[in-house]
Amino acid sequence: MTQENVLKTAGIFFDDGSYVAELDKWIGYHTESQRSDRGPELYSFLEQEIRPKAEAMGYECQIFDSPLEGGTPFFVGKRHEGDDLPTVLTYGHGDVILGQDELWREGLEPWKIVTEGTKIYGRGTADNKGQLCINMNALDMVIKERGHLGFNSILLVETGEEAGSRGLPEFAEQNKELLKSDVLIASDGPRLTVERPTISLGTRGAINFNLIIDYREGAHHSGNWGGLLKDPGIVMAHALACITDSRGQIKVPEWRPETLTDDVREALEDCPVVSPDNGPHVDVDWGEESLTPAERVYGWNSFAVLAFKTGIPEAPVNAIAGIATAHCQLRYVVGTDAQDIIPALRRHLDAHGFEMVELKQAEKGFFAATRLAPKHPWVNWLKVAIENACGKKPAVIPNSGGSLPNDVFADILDLPTLWIPHSYPACSQHAPDEHILAPLTREALQIMTNVFWDLGESGGPKSG
Repeated sequence: MTQENVLKTAGIFFDDGSYVAELDKWIGYHTESQRSDRGPELYSFLEQEIRPKAEAMGYECQIFDSPLEGGTPFFVGKRHEGDDLPTVLTYGHGDVILGQDELWREGLEPWKIVTEGTKIYGRGTADNKGQLCINMNALDMVIKERGHLGFNSILLVETGEEAGSRGLPEFAEQNKELLKSDVLIASDGPRLTVERPTISLGTRGAINFNLIIDYREGAHHSGNWGGLLKDPGIVMAHALACITDSRGQIKVPEWRPETLTDDVREALEDCPVVSPDNGPHVDVDWGEESLTPAERVYGWNSFAVLAFKTGIPEAPVNAIAGIATAHCQLRYVVGTDAQDIIPALRRHLDAHGFEMVELKQAEKGFFAATRLAPKHPWVNWLKVAIENACGKKPAVIPNSGGSLPNDVFADILDLPTLWIPHSYPACSQHAPDEHILAPLTREALQIMTNVFWDLGESGGPKSG
């Protein structure tokens, strides 16, 4: 019973094909939570894959219906080893975004794993079945090698994350005692770079909203009416231009966070943003000019126009449109008043003469901003555990650039939150040809196995 043995076992589990074979079964479930007809698939995945695996690991398991009508199910597995031991909550989601079957390149398909070189393709390989599979097997290998974990473990698997985690806050609020833990250790999203293990301590928040200019019903001939009718597309363009300048720097005063704190700046100094070889190039002349790229994506707010429509883009005609719409998003960090985001924009638009722009918050697309202090005792403990596993100093980012329902764990359950992502920036997450990388996945299995092994040995940090 040694740490060396369990790390060797983790490597063999990947090398002999066991990990890919298990993940291939998981990928075969069409768990598209954005489709209302996928409810049976979501339940089947939990009942036929997650429950039997967790029960074989000694967990007491339950599957819960959503507390909200039309919501998706939740799985909770508990392994209790002692009242005096710390309890670790491990979260993952079994749902995926739409398969986009017809858009995958020839030779690939979303619902079956295909391996080409170091790339392992399939919908959910990166987000999030592949990462959940790593963490559950890491727990399993520690149990098999040691005979026990050395801590209490709770597994929470939701099936609606890609649809906004609808019902998760209510479920957590109603089941605080069931989910009572000392820390969250979970995995989602990409590493900072392929080569470097990463710890994320929270998430940027996100809020989506629509800007609408509705001048009149129908469109009118541009020859007869051009110069006489206000063009909603042009007016909308100017309204959007008052939100940021030409390089994307935010001009809404309330959307500009307070000066970055020293501990956040210090952490980000060690996290340079590098363009991936097969990913988009970082535009260094975009965003807040006084900040580094890392500070812009992890320590600041960003505004994006996700869609902009006026007229009929797919079939333009010679007519002045009557309506223009823009679907927009603000990604925001801790320190931004989430309740004032929409009111602040309303005041800003009005002050610049755009009272005619209607503003509507979207029903979906809201996540709160969260951030654990970079020098929290659990962070220091985890850095050592990861470095002991792979000999690499992990990057520590105060929060990821993307959004997750981390506020459920940080605010409702009041937990320190530690995310260890097992994907990489160019994984095509939320796109056709989604994949993970074999060397990174093998390393991740060993990292998580060592994290759980060390936790059973030490009990975590002495305080925190």
